[in-house]
Amino acid sequence: MYSYLLSLAVLVPAFTGVLMGVFRSRRSRNILFAEALTAALVCVIAAACTGSGLAAAVDMGLFSFRFGADTVSHLFAVLFAALFLCAGVFSLEYNKEDACQPRFNGFFLLTLSAMLALSYSQNLFTFYFCYECMTLCSMPLVFHAGTQESMAAALKYLGYSLFGAALVLFGFFYAGRYCDTTSFVQGGSFNLYGMTHLPLALTAAFCLMLGFACKAGMVPLHQWLPVAHPVAPAPASAILSACITKAGVLGILRCAYYVFGSQVLRGSWVQTVMTALALVTVFTGSMLAYKERLLKRRLAWSTVSQVSYVLYGLFQFSPAGFAGGILQAVFHAVSKTALFLCAGAVIHQSGKTKVYELTGLGKRMPVVFGSFAFASLSLVGIPPFAGFVSKWSLATGGMQALGATGIAGAAVLLVSAILTAGYLFPIITHGCTEEGGFDKPLEPGWRMLVPLVVLALSLLALGIVTQPLARLAAAAAEISQEVLS
Repeated sequence: MYSYLLSLAVLVPAFTGVLMGVFRSRRSRNILFAEALTAALVCVIAAACTGSGLAAAVDMGLFSFRFGADTVSHLFAVLFAALFLCAGVFSLEYNKEDACQPRFNGFFLLTLSAMLALSYSQNLFTFYFCYECMTLCSMPLVFHAGTQESMAAALKYLGYSLFGAALVLFGFFYAGRYCDTTSFVQGGSFNLYGMTHLPLALTAAFCLMLGFACKAGMVPLHQWLPVAHPVAPAPASAILSACITKAGVLGILRCAYYVFGSQVLRGSWVQTVMTALALVTVFTGSMLAYKERLLKRRLAWSTVSQVSYVLYGLFQFSPAGFAGGILQAVFHAVSKTALFLCAGAVIHQSGKTKVYELTGLGKRMPVVFGSFAFASLSLVGIPPFAGFVSKWSLATGGMQALGATGIAGAAVLLVSAILTAGYLFPIITHGCTEEGGFDKPLEPGWRMLVPLVVLALSLLALGIVTQPLARLAAAAAEISQEVLS
């Protein structure tokens, strides 16, 4: 039953995505699209409630495809499926006048399928294969508009992704020599041969994590994010920011904790360099977002900063850092999906794309701006919203695990939180002023509003009732650092 559920979760959106172009009726397409997204979410939730273990294995000579699930797999799979459902429902109204809607829906579903397969991957080869499938399936979402600007952005996205993939491939081949297996096992599988060649082994680990960090938008491989987000449709921007970047996070997590092991990397130059890059990215992204005037590009720079909060937690190589990083990954994904969908609703209804053009618009779109305010409060880290819990965990965990570096890290996080308030709150205040020249309600239809309200209320609920998710993250943190004998 368990394998059946995992297979359905991956295959239903893939099969439906391929069929999207067959149906001539828009209504039939939309129903099938929504049903496939709902079915995927139901399957991953049912699989998470059923248990974990090996689901499928196919040997191909030196390599093998292995799919299964553990706590981390379930957590990311449920997160991806839920956010794809919210963005997908939103897209039904956002793209209703788009003649290329079937193509968008098809690649949207194929991207979800690849990301669920990525979540359930149980060795490095399977993960790498699904990771590349995800890149190829998501690229058409970037150039969906078909303009010269969107095509250039898609090529930049592809170029950065391929460069990151090349680094991952280099590290992957060496990981096979320094680890007993490239399957994901608790605590990693670093062997004695690796210890005798530690400098090269650490270089391989660095290449793996830096390659995956490209998708996560970490400096210096971050430039695709502020280029791709503004030209993609809002539902695609939400997925790029909330989910595609988390694929990079998941890759780093698997390599650091399940292939090489945190005990090998803790205290090494790899930890020092990656932690420094993560903190530089946190500050740089916040500063560039603060200066940006284009709404969606401001949110894209925000993603550059906020995802590196997650990486900062993972690079602490401690249970507290791991748990804080997992919580930040979840809360950021929900917040940023809400923010990009709100921005999409504003652009769709008013045609305004710059922050200074939003004056008075909040009075005409109260639900949209209210949802934006909830997501902003969470992203800044103000209690009782969810973001406060994860950022507090990251700051305190860093000070415990990294000493003086952790204190510097906490200072960077604090400055970034202030900058985050500085670039998000003016959007709300601009919208709530009296001037603006909008003389009629601009609130979108229910298919746009329902996902926004659900996401906004989820951030408040997760901030108030955090213990179940926190316990799950803590359990995953403990398991990930156990060394198997």
